[in-house]
Amino acid sequence: MSENKTINTITPLFSVEVIEKRISEIGKAISDDFDMVTQDCPLLLIVVLKGAFIFAADLLRTITIPCGIDFIHASSYGSEKTSSGSVSIKHNLSITDRHVLLVEDIIDTGLTIQQISAELISMKPASLSICTLLDKPNARKHPADITYTGFVVPDAFIVGYGIDYNERFRALPSLGILNS
Repeated sequence: MSENKTINTITPLFSVEVIEKRISEIGKAISDDFDMVTQDCPLLLIVVLKGAFIFAADLLRTITIPCGIDFIHASSYGSEKTSSGSVSIKHNLSITDRHVLLVEDIIDTGLTIQQISAELISMKPASLSICTLLDKPNARKHPADITYTGFVVPDAFIVGYGIDYNERFRALPSLGILNS
């Protein structure tokens, strides 16, 4: 056994039940706020991959109005627990004149959400709102206009419920702080 092997432990943060309750509240708020959308032009959820896919699936099931879903891939993390400082964005979206809800797993520095938002705004949606499961305002370096927030969290590395560390811990059903 290598002496350099890192053992990760996770401090529980939010249980499955707490997450489910909060997502139901957000889904109701979104349904109420976008009640004016029609079958002809439903709300479009754009999910930031990979981390937000579990949150988005559960959120979609709580929204009671017509809505579609599409995906965008964005990454600003390398193999470490900090942002790389640059954002890679990949998509094939058509959102002109659509009401768009951008669904993100976590907003910390604000760099990724700022660059994705700028890209989407350039495509002239009818509206653009942001929904994040987790918000780390103490880590913010770039402004982020968040419409719906699941939980405000400390400036720590969080895993579970779709959020990973080097492709590990993504399948955990709850959220916790990764300790090394």
